[in-house]
Amino acid sequence: MSHALRQELIDTARAMNASGLNQGTSGNLSVRCDEGMLITPTGMDYAGLTPDDIVWMDLEGGTKGPRKPSSEWRFHAAIYQHRPEAKSILHAHPVSCTALACMGKGIPAFHYMVAVAGGKDIRCSDYATFGTAELSAHVLTALEGRKACLMGHHGLTCFDSDLPRALALAIEVEHLATVYSRILAMGEADVLSDREMAVVLEKFSSYGVQDKKNP
Repeated sequence: MSHALRQELIDTARAMNASGLNQGTSGNLSVRCDEGMLITPTGMDYAGLTPDDIVWMDLEGGTKGPRKPSSEWRFHAAIYQHRPEAKSILHAHPVSCTALACMGKGIPAFHYMVAVAGGKDIRCSDYATFGTAELSAHVLTALEGRKACLMGHHGLTCFDSDLPRALALAIEVEHLATVYSRILAMGEADVLSDREMAVVLEKFSSYGVQDKKNP
């Protein structure tokens, strides 16, 4: 299995912590690989990881390698099983996202960039104990039609087509959560209408797509 992909997973985990999205050994990342996934190991400091520490798993929980996978592997597997467009998954406990999640609040369309997560808002899932099938079901529900969600009393989960995009999405959602938290300190947000967000989502469908030029 790809040594380079394992190293990219480690590099992204370190970048996640360096960005302030996460701290210590909490959080986890995975990438789809060979009818299964590569996922960060449980309870290990990202700074000391080597490619051999990354765990390969099938989507039913079978593993290869000397390390135990992240305790959150179940919702990673569930996302890969139900969302074929998901190629990489990031889970972290960023401060602003977690604060909102501990209030049971998602992020409404107070700003058009909320559409970056794929819908008119970013939902907050119901709470369940970490690592359980119940939590996986709640996460899947919150992610319906979305690429990111908050997790009740827990943190943030998002996915994208590769690891750099998943990290960029997580950073953007945390920024949105920070701004929304400041708005809540002042009062209620002025939320964009579903019609306005539909226009934004349509524009986002081609955002950043460059036409190929003839040689």
